Amino acid sequence: MSLPARVTLEAAWILHRRPYRDSSEIIDLVTLGHGRISAVSRGSRSRRPKVPLEPFQPIHASWVGRGELVTLTGAEPRGPGLRVTGRRLLSMFYVNELLLRLTVKQDHQPDVFRLYENTIKGVASAPQEAVWLRNFESALLDALGYGLSLETDTDGCAVQADAYYRYYLEEGPQRVEDHGHGALTVSGGTLLAIKSGSYDNPEQLSQARHLLTAAMDLYLGGRPLKTRQVLNEMRSRSSRPRVLAK
Repeated sequence: MSLPARVTLEAAWILHRRPYRDSSEIIDLVTLGHGRISAVSRGSRSRRPKVPLEPFQPIHASWVGRGELVTLTGAEPRGPGLRVTGRRLLSMFYVNELLLRLTVKQDHQPDVFRLYENTIKGVASAPQEAVWLRNFESALLDALGYGLSLETDTDGCAVQADAYYRYYLEEGPQRVEDHGHGALTVSGGTLLAIKSGSYDNPEQLSQARHLLTAAMDLYLGGRPLKTRQVLNEMRSRSSRPRVLAK
């Protein structure tokens, strides 16, 4: 979709920033009315903007231009920025990275904007951070037209909570008698939990993470996510037994 030549006070969140030429920056935004855009903020590295141009800052953005790279002409606060540290902050950057990698620039998707806004607020402050992430992944796949088949198996039968399924990406779940430990073998309860967004136990969350990760990887084209690599390393460290000093 082509952007108008001038946009004023558009609701937006800052996803990413990077240096551009001598004193400017390129700011990646997700916006309510115009999808994801990249905008040049001229001279922002040599002066302090009135509004911090940093991730997780809700703003009203104004810009001019129609191409792949527009020019930011103004930014006004739209509320307080989210101040988070540690693992939750990394999880929020993971959400940003998924949007940057999977969405198309200037594709008007207000539902994705609202999904993003609700998710980062939830990850920043609500309990069960992992549930917010799994629900975001599933809803983003749906919004992009890649949604998982979660209620009906490949034979057209309703998914049963107490059964097990081998999941074939882009086809759906196939019921199996011996669930074993296949990478994409999940319980019917997990599939229904992904659909409802409500999880009964940690095993369902773990199975959902493996399945949704595989689905995301398919559409990421094999290019690894930087934030996921760091999150996996953090999980690995936290699961290692602690050795007490003698």
